[in-house]
Amino acid sequence: MTVAAFMDAALYHPEFGYYARAAQRSGRAGDFFTSVDVGPLFGELVAKQIVEMAQVLADLTSLRQGYGGPPKLQRRRKVRTTPEDKFELVEAGAGNGRLSADILRAIQRDAPTTYDRTRLHLVETSAAARAVQRETLGEVADRLDTSSTGLPKSFAGVLIANELLDAMPVHQVVMREDGLREVYVENVDGVLGTLEGPLSSPRLSIHLADLGVTLEPGWRAEVSLAAIDWVRDMARRLTRGFAILIDYGHEATELYSVTHSTGTLTGFVRHTSAGPEALAPATWLRDPGEQDLTAHVDFTSVRRAAEVEGCRVLGFLDQTYFLMALATEGLDAFDLRQRLALKTLVLPGGLGSTMKVLILAKGVGTPRLAGCASHARVT
Repeated sequence: MTVAAFMDAALYHPEFGYYARAAQRSGRAGDFFTSVDVGPLFGELVAKQIVEMAQVLADLTSLRQGYGGPPKLQRRRKVRTTPEDKFELVEAGAGNGRLSADILRAIQRDAPTTYDRTRLHLVETSAAARAVQRETLGEVADRLDTSSTGLPKSFAGVLIANELLDAMPVHQVVMREDGLREVYVENVDGVLGTLEGPLSSPRLSIHLADLGVTLEPGWRAEVSLAAIDWVRDMARRLTRGFAILIDYGHEATELYSVTHSTGTLTGFVRHTSAGPEALAPATWLRDPGEQDLTAHVDFTSVRRAAEVEGCRVLGFLDQTYFLMALATEGLDAFDLRQRLALKTLVLPGGLGSTMKVLILAKGVGTPRLAGCASHARVT
């Protein structure tokens, strides 16, 4: 089977998959650490950006309601905004709903009108995680509209996905003297191993060629066709609004270079990375369903996939710059706990520079957003 098929089964099999068997995998007691695990501050800062986005959408709706017909016949009409004018917030890869809970509590406190308009959609493949979402949301569970395994058919509002794309299945390829080969997983007498063979899909070579990527003999790389397809599908379903994609990864020129020539696919167990295959051969094959599997995101391909479906890029920047831009206004009021949390979230070399934030817009023009003040600062 392809590495992508193995990864899909190991992570998402409904009975034996790593994510399927637990409501939460991150945190001190888990195998990896995310920004959400730092505390509620991450969600509170993201909420500031979401409230601003909601206001942009509300202003556009008011303009469209207030001006109608051909230019010569347009008349200003009184616009009445009510709580029924819904604003849809979609979290993809929501897990048990902790991030959405932090976001909604902040919106309820700081922007009650927006809170009244908000309808939450949680998207999560794990039945165990979905089962506890309402409990996790607690007092803000009244905003929950749907909880399902797939994105809404269509929505207008904001989608957020925090560390989702890196866990999507990847194909692994390796360049040899006679051309590009794909890595497959084989089972020999109950022992998992790898072997090389022809490409399972012409999309793999076409994809690398479209990026202008040239792999040298011996270089290994991952291609996430699943992430590209997901982004295109998401962008089609987004009728009007924004998407905030937060993950670790690089532009294609860096991802497919000598710097990452051993590949980036790895497993995480108890906050320890096994390392790429060249350093620790096929460690990601060990104990399927018992470890997290992840690969760095190709943000060039993600951006292009979104643009094909009508999205515009408003910003691509380190999490450091995104969160600091949102924190500046209220920084003086932060207590010690919040200051320590912010330091963890923005520290270079840690979550701050490792995590990248890609902000997309569709059908709303190119508004200036607070979190995009640094626009394209990545390290």
